[in-house]
Amino acid sequence: MTQNSDDATLAPRVGIPDLPQAAQLPRPHRRAGEPELPRDRTQAILEATKQVGALLKQGGHDFALAGSVAAYAHGAGENLQHDADFCIRPEDADAVAATLKKAGLPVYSPPEDWLLKATCFGQDIDIIFQLAHRRVTTDMLDRAQEIPVDSVRMPVLAPTDLLSSLLAAFSEHHCDFGAVLPIARALREKVDWERVRRESGDSPMAAAFLFLLERLDVITPHHRGSSHDASR
Repeated sequence: MTQNSDDATLAPRVGIPDLPQAAQLPRPHRRAGEPELPRDRTQAILEATKQVGALLKQGGHDFALAGSVAAYAHGAGENLQHDADFCIRPEDADAVAATLKKAGLPVYSPPEDWLLKATCFGQDIDIIFQLAHRRVTTDMLDRAQEIPVDSVRMPVLAPTDLLSSLLAAFSEHHCDFGAVLPIARALREKVDWERVRRESGDSPMAAAFLFLLERLDVITPHHRGSSHDASR
C-alpha cells in the first residue's frame, strides 16, 4: 500500500527489538524447501498472502488484510502487481514481528514509522499500524470480515473501511484515481458511502474522487441521496 507519510503521526513508535533497517537487509532469494512460485505475479502475491495470513492466525494475532489484495478478496480486480498489506494495532507490532521471524521470514524497519516490512516467497509484505494517518484500532479490526482469500479464510478489512482508507491516502503527491476507481465500482453496493463522505471530511482530493463517482453514476449524487448513498 502506498501512502504519503510526510505528516503522519504515531506516538511513540512501539519498539521492535533487533530488527535490521532496510539498507542492512539483502534482497532475499528463495530458500531451500520453499515452493516454486508461478510466474504470474498475481498468484505469487496471493501465495505469499496466504502464507502470512496463516502464520498470523496460528499466532493468535488480531489483524486484517488491507490494500489491493483485500479489494481482490472482496471481488475487485484480479491483477496484483505490488505487495500484500496487513494492518495490525501498533501495540501488537513486536509480537507480530516475533511470529514472522520465528517462521523464518525476514522482517525489518523501514524509515517510515507507520509499518514494518517483511518478505515471503520473494514478495513484499507490509505490516501496517496506520492507514493514511489513521491508527489501526480494535474497532476497525472487529469490523473485518473473515472471507476466503484464494481458498484460505482470513480477516479482510471491511469494504467501507477499505474505501475510506484509500481515499484518505490521496494527497497532492499521490492521487491515483485510476487505481481506486475499479475498486469503487466493484464494491459500490458493499460500501456505506455516507460514512466514507463523513470520514473524508474536507479533503479536496477525496471530494474530487467522490464527485467523479457521481458523474460516472457509480454512486448517487450527495444532494439527491438519502442517509446512505445508493449504488446504481
